[in-house]
Amino acid sequence: MDVSQLFSARGRAGADPELAIILAGPPPGTLGMTGGFPNASTFPSDELAEIATRLVRDEPGLALQYTPSAGIPSFREYLRERTAKMQEREPAADELMVTSGGMECIDLLCRSLLDPGDDVAVEAPTYLGAIMAFKDYGAVQTGVPMDEHGLDVAAFEALLDDGYRPKLLYTIPEFQNPSGRTMTVERRRALVDLCREFNVLIVEDVAYKELSFDGTQLPSLWSLGPDVTVQVGTFSKIFCPGTRLGWAVGPAPLIAQLTTAKGGIDQCAGALSQRLVEEYGRAGLFGQRLPHTRALYESHWVALSAALERHMPEGVSWSEPTGGMFTWLRMPEGLDARELRPAATEAGVAYVPGAPFYVEAGGADEMRLSYSSLGEAQLGEAAERLARVIEAALVTAAR
Repeated sequence: MDVSQLFSARGRAGADPELAIILAGPPPGTLGMTGGFPNASTFPSDELAEIATRLVRDEPGLALQYTPSAGIPSFREYLRERTAKMQEREPAADELMVTSGGMECIDLLCRSLLDPGDDVAVEAPTYLGAIMAFKDYGAVQTGVPMDEHGLDVAAFEALLDDGYRPKLLYTIPEFQNPSGRTMTVERRRALVDLCREFNVLIVEDVAYKELSFDGTQLPSLWSLGPDVTVQVGTFSKIFCPGTRLGWAVGPAPLIAQLTTAKGGIDQCAGALSQRLVEEYGRAGLFGQRLPHTRALYESHWVALSAALERHMPEGVSWSEPTGGMFTWLRMPEGLDARELRPAATEAGVAYVPGAPFYVEAGGADEMRLSYSSLGEAQLGEAAERLARVIEAALVTAAR
């Protein structure tokens, strides 16, 4: 039996090949600046071993059991307290739920809000996983331009003034994936006012919010406009992705709908993961560990930035992140990052081409570089190898 004949239209569409390459990792011996994976040295292994042992021994009826779909009550209360401390606004008990990572939250939003043909606005460029999720649910995606200050709110306003009516806008305001850019406070306030006026739901992805190099945080879109924003959060970047734990904060009717949808998918997020994070957080360990994580990524970025300055040929530019895991590199017009990939592989360096991060044409001469996983010396070598590949392509193009 050829079971492939039974695949649905969504199944036949398959996954984005670029995403598969990222998840597979670079070939052996290659210096990979591809996946946005946290550095494993940031994982609190010793602390988790102690907490997990205690939880399994002392409370198996809670830590190893099913939980309510919205999450363990004590963990939800911890998340409410943590949100209030970080964002100066506390969600009500019915305005927060626990999810199995940030991507599940995006999927729940798609499942609950989108019908085929609905319009969705996204940043150009934006997170590849979100593009795939919206595509899977049949949404019609439109890219909104960005600059060094984040989403171009004036450009979005022009679209709305011309009659464009998206059901939602997806944005990553801090240290955006893939560009590394951060939206200014002024634009955040303007975006909230604009979406309130035109009845557009903001989906705010805060995956990288706590990874600013200096530890400071700008006001979240949710804190500025809780009536028009649902916030998608994850512990993957600030704790460890293996726990598969995230959260959603938003208007109570929407959270209730997401909770109902979750009950029909995986029923609940893992109880052990919830209790691990709660115990870790209540012990004050996030406050002790995150400064190390931020300092590590900052040192990596400083090393990569210096190497790019030292080795890249004239005409190559890149974003200047103040946190997170990514920089966005642009080559001179006419070069194509996808076409350069074989030469890069031969040179022993890997990156993610820019085009897949756009829902419309664009990004051929751009690429995403991640500096989270490689060490400082490796990043320097990777930048030098990449520069040689680009320089050779420029010489060939000039002939």
